[in-house]
Amino acid sequence: MLKGKKIGLGITASHCTYEDVVPKITDLRKAGAEVIPIVTHSVLTAVTRFGSGEEWVKKIEELAGNKVVSTIVEAEPFGPKNPLDCMVIAPMTGNSISKFANAATDSPVLMAAKATLRNGNPVVIGISTNDALGLNGVNIMKLLNSKNIYFIPFGQDDPFNKPTSLIADFSKMVDTVVHAIHYKKQLQPLFIQYHKEN
Repeated sequence: MLKGKKIGLGITASHCTYEDVVPKITDLRKAGAEVIPIVTHSVLTAVTRFGSGEEWVKKIEELAGNKVVSTIVEAEPFGPKNPLDCMVIAPMTGNSISKFANAATDSPVLMAAKATLRNGNPVVIGISTNDALGLNGVNIMKLLNSKNIYFIPFGQDDPFNKPTSLIADFSKMVDTVVHAIHYKKQLQPLFIQYHKEN
C-alpha cells in the first residue's frame, strides 16, 4: 500500500495519546513506508505522568528506525530538496491546529507540514484537542476546507465530561494516508462514534 513512500510523522504535545499513536509507526512500516519522526519542543522536553520526552523519543526512534527531527532547521529541507510523500501530524493539539490554520510556522512539525503542502503533497491530521467544538472549531473548519489536507476520522471521546473535545481514531491512520496519497480523497466517514481501544 505504501511501499517506497516516505512518510513524516509529526507528534505534538497531546501526551495522553502517545500510547495509541506511537505504535502506529509499526503499522506504517508494515505497509511499506519509511517513517521520519518529527517532534515539537514540548514532546522533546516534557515530563508528565505519561512519561518523559527522553523515554518517548527513544521509543519513537526505535520503532521508526530513524532519528527524530527536532528543530525547524532540520525540518526545512522537506521542501523541494528532500520531499515527503505525505506528512502525518498525530496527535495534533489545538495549539498546533490554530497555528497551522493561521500560517504560524514555529515548530519542526509545522515547518515539515508547510514544506509538504508547498510540494503539492498531502498532509494528514489526527486531532486531539479539548476545544475542537469551542474556539478552535473555526480553525478546524479552515483546515477541512483546504487543498491537500485530510483528517483521520474523529469523534467525541468524552461528550458528557468534555463536550467540546474531539480525538482521532488513530487505528485509521494507515487507511487515511493511503486514501490521501493514492486517491487524493478524504477517508469516510469523517465523523465517527469514537470508541477507545482497550
